[in-house]
Amino acid sequence: MTGFAEHRRVATVALVVADYDEAIAWYVGRLGFLLLEDVDLGGGKRWVTVAPANGQGVRLLLAEASDEAQRKSIGNQTGGRVFLFLETDDFARDHQAMLEMGVEFREAPRFEAYGTVAVFADLHGNLWDLIEPKRQG
Repeated sequence: MTGFAEHRRVATVALVVADYDEAIAWYVGRLGFLLLEDVDLGGGKRWVTVAPANGQGVRLLLAEASDEAQRKSIGNQTGGRVFLFLETDDFARDHQAMLEMGVEFREAPRFEAYGTVAVFADLHGNLWDLIEPKRQG
């Protein structure tokens, strides 16, 4: 199995949302993400991707719920656990900016062995960590 695995990466993660435009506004307006793609696929479906403005990390595919089962997962895609981890090189700067943009933090910043972290919720209640990893060395 050598040769093929090193040429792969997780590039996009689907996030079920209630409304494309509402989700775009939140991720671009509150987290400062870039809207990378917004392609009409017909039948009310769109291919909408956003990513951190620095272009690093995984893209999010904002997938509008299309049936009741999908609608039930909005805001709880991981059963109440932290879903995604937004890394920063300056926790204090980004935490303050996010507070100013109306991002809801569920706890005060804390210092862990792996870095500085605080849990925040996205527009639907999915939990994220804002984290500045502890520097190695």
